[in-house]
Amino acid sequence: MSSLRLSLFLLAASVAVGAAPGDSKTYAPTWASLDTRPTPEWFLDAKFGVFIHWGVYAVPAWGKVGEYSEWYWRRVKSTAEKEAVWRDFHARNYGANFDYMDFAPQFRAELYDAKQWASLFARAGVKYVVPTSKHHDGFALWPSAEASRTWGRPWNSAEIGPKRDLLGELADATRAAGLKFGFYYSLYEWFNPLWLKDRPRYVAEHMIPQFKDVVSRYAPAIIFSDGEWDLPSKDWRSEELLAWLFNESPSRDHVVINDRWGKDCRHKHGGYWTTEYAAGLKDGAHPWEESRGMAHSYGLNRAERVDDYKTAREFIFVLIDLVSRGGNLLLDIGPAADGTIPPLMEQRLLEMGDWLKVNGEAIYGTRFAGRSCQWTTGTRPEQKYGEYKVKYNVMDQIGQAPRDGAAVKQVFFTKKPDALYAITAGWPGRQIVLRDITLPAGAHVSLLGVPGDLPVRREGKNLTVTMPDLGPDGAPCRYAYTLKLPGATVVPEP
Repeated sequence: MSSLRLSLFLLAASVAVGAAPGDSKTYAPTWASLDTRPTPEWFLDAKFGVFIHWGVYAVPAWGKVGEYSEWYWRRVKSTAEKEAVWRDFHARNYGANFDYMDFAPQFRAELYDAKQWASLFARAGVKYVVPTSKHHDGFALWPSAEASRTWGRPWNSAEIGPKRDLLGELADATRAAGLKFGFYYSLYEWFNPLWLKDRPRYVAEHMIPQFKDVVSRYAPAIIFSDGEWDLPSKDWRSEELLAWLFNESPSRDHVVINDRWGKDCRHKHGGYWTTEYAAGLKDGAHPWEESRGMAHSYGLNRAERVDDYKTAREFIFVLIDLVSRGGNLLLDIGPAADGTIPPLMEQRLLEMGDWLKVNGEAIYGTRFAGRSCQWTTGTRPEQKYGEYKVKYNVMDQIGQAPRDGAAVKQVFFTKKPDALYAITAGWPGRQIVLRDITLPAGAHVSLLGVPGDLPVRREGKNLTVTMPDLGPDGAPCRYAYTLKLPGATVVPEP
């Protein structure tokens, strides 16, 4: 660990908020014990993180639209008929006998500037950064001795390709920008020779020492584990590994973990629950996080066109919707092999940052208000929640008036101890009625980004708020607008 990295980590650890922090409890290597560790408060406060899928797969940077380009190697090696389009692309452009591992020298990251990345993330309003330390191809973005030893050839970014510690550079830059740093780590590797030969030895001789190495080097604030689905947590020795993480590692007082530590774990064990291209969860009963790409692929996919990408407006409402239900958003970008972030991805992030500059008070540090939203009149669509690829698009369910008799989400709620926030789905017009609200006598309602108080008329538990007459160019932001109600509460959902 560099002296800068170590000093920044020690500073962060000394001021870490919430956690098992400072707590002298020792955790036993059992889920019964590990699951008693509280999720550090910083994660519950942060709400918005950036996911970064970057590695050798950024060289071909291609996949069937609607699938993940980071799975390129697995798809190309498959003999299944449904994967023929992958094999055909590879043979046509590189030759049928060109091995995926031979892409590594072309993964040069010659334009990679970790400080520029960190500056972009800070401007975007991101609070934590989660790059892939290695994906399922096993290529490590730090000088991992285990990677090259078990593969029998250079298979990390310090020895081949960039010849740099890509992960370490980003750790330093991220912390210097005041953001939390962590990483994604795949437990398994598709074609690692040791994995294919002897899984218990792979776990004991490769995965566990490699995991301890990357944690000890970079002291992550968050670990997104993945690739767990082939084995139960006992076979991964996850309980043993997490007991080390919580008791002995340099991250022990502040690290946040997810729930992907064995095929028996998701939404059962670990830290926060994960969802992927889903609706998230219903409320904040347990910490959770939704992750998704900007188009579909997590890694850069050159086959995706501009129409495949969600707009900044869509991502802003995805964030609002998730946060109103107590969740976090981990929004992914896929940098190019040269280390640049595609301008379209930068634009989406920066536009989100512009909105958060005005409305961040209603996002960061908030909690589930007891009711996530206010519906208009009409028939409410069924709300489906799940772990993976739930068909749900918040944009189909928002607005200020019913759609063809169907109710829509008109207002989203978040709360802090001293205030309720009502975030409107679009400009509500001259007035908006907030239902089932208790507002203390003498409390003033305001619009974030606009000075002064707004006129309010009370009718029982309904508040009619008169919006300011701002004109077409006078609004403080775009898309969604936040009313602050000090001391207010909303009647919980039944």
